[in-house]
Amino acid sequence: MNGPLSGIKVVDLTTVIMGPSATQMLGDLGADVIKVESLDGDSMRRVGPMRSAGMGPLFLQANRNKRSVVLDLKHPDDLATLHGLIGEADVFVSNIRPLALERLDLGYARVATVNPSIVYCAMVGYGEGGPYAGAAVYDDLMQAASGVAGMFERVDGKPRYAPINICDRVVGLYAAIAIQAALLHRQSSGEGQEIEVPMFETMSQFVLADHMGGRIFVPPLGESGYLRLLSRSRGPYATRDGYLSVVVYTDPHWRKFGSMIGRPSLIDEDERLRDLQVRTVHSEVAGELLALELAKRTTEEWLRAFADADIPACRVNSVDDLFDDPHLRAVGFFHEVEHPTEGRLLTTRPPIHFSKTPCVVDLLAPRLGQDEPSFERGGTVDSLAAE
Repeated sequence: MNGPLSGIKVVDLTTVIMGPSATQMLGDLGADVIKVESLDGDSMRRVGPMRSAGMGPLFLQANRNKRSVVLDLKHPDDLATLHGLIGEADVFVSNIRPLALERLDLGYARVATVNPSIVYCAMVGYGEGGPYAGAAVYDDLMQAASGVAGMFERVDGKPRYAPINICDRVVGLYAAIAIQAALLHRQSSGEGQEIEVPMFETMSQFVLADHMGGRIFVPPLGESGYLRLLSRSRGPYATRDGYLSVVVYTDPHWRKFGSMIGRPSLIDEDERLRDLQVRTVHSEVAGELLALELAKRTTEEWLRAFADADIPACRVNSVDDLFDDPHLRAVGFFHEVEHPTEGRLLTTRPPIHFSKTPCVVDLLAPRLGQDEPSFERGGTVDSLAAE
């Protein structure tokens, strides 16, 4: 069985994390993704431990289900080759800055003359029309610009970055969704179109979805921010022998928790805990009470008690714990595979399940330019486009 995007051809002119994560999703869904790389290749090839030069773990994870061709886009013959690939494609994706794309003769107006029905997706730092348009960005800058880093300052007094490329990953998701929506529009109308996916606007919307707070009203009814998420005592909480994540959220949760700690009338006695609206305002008080009580028992004791009370709770995993997590093992999340050049690798399967058109990992991350022999440099691209 083929994936839901089987038959869709994608020309992928993206590097680092944001763009490749978007096109990897398209590849996992069955699209034929042709990754176009420079002579040096995607910089993520050179990050992390590796068996072979240019095949680091970040690259291996973000570039499965893709083919790799090497083109020097400043060379007329290679640019003609890329135009040929675009002429046979359904989607063109790039995270090169717009002015650079124009200089390379790859702006939307030019690409649309090569293929009028193309879905053209430009992933950029800032949207066109604003004073920041055209500036270079990375995940760190976007965490700072969009308020992610600043939220840590509200919690513990110092801005810092989340230890994950959260902006790259989130914006990659938005891009993958937008591309599929444009393909659906083309299916009904026959029209291609240009898509702009700006990191700053996307992440600002993502952050403000939780943190508009009182500023959603005009005039404002209060400060920005969702107090529960910004609470210094939100957790995770120390137990007698480790750490635990628990969300005592609803009124029934709090009544059951009160009974656990010998205070069955807890939310009736303390006005700051009486209902969800009040508890949100007094999130620090609620969190401090949880911290005090959870320290009195072991993690396993609390997990059993919370499970019996149907209160959501789980252990605090390290990244290394994920490799041995019993649930991930039971659902077959990890697979050992044999890469044609890198030997035995551990990889994760696509997390989404389709009953009729399942995602399949047909191709492991390619060596730089490994598919270039499929066509003549500067000549025909028919053999590659037709595969």
